Amino acid sequence: MKLNELKEGTMASVLSLDADMHLLSRVTSIGVTEGTRIQVVKNDKKMPILIYVRETLLALNRKDCEKIEVEVIG
Repeated sequence: MKLNELKEGTMASVLSLDADMHLLSRVTSIGVTEGTRIQVVKNDKKMPILIYVRETLLALNRKDCEKIEVEVIG
């Protein structure tokens, strides 16, 4: 399942990042790596997706979230 498909309040674990080097270096530098647990805070259509990861609230654009494969926890 892709990160952009998750509903608000969902907890998930990052399985893989299917990204180019620019995106990969950007998201890994902010702590989004394989195995990281995240929580979707806000997922409104046509807006950036807000996630809570490593005690930080992040906004990721929808196009980037399509390249992050996750697994729902619980």
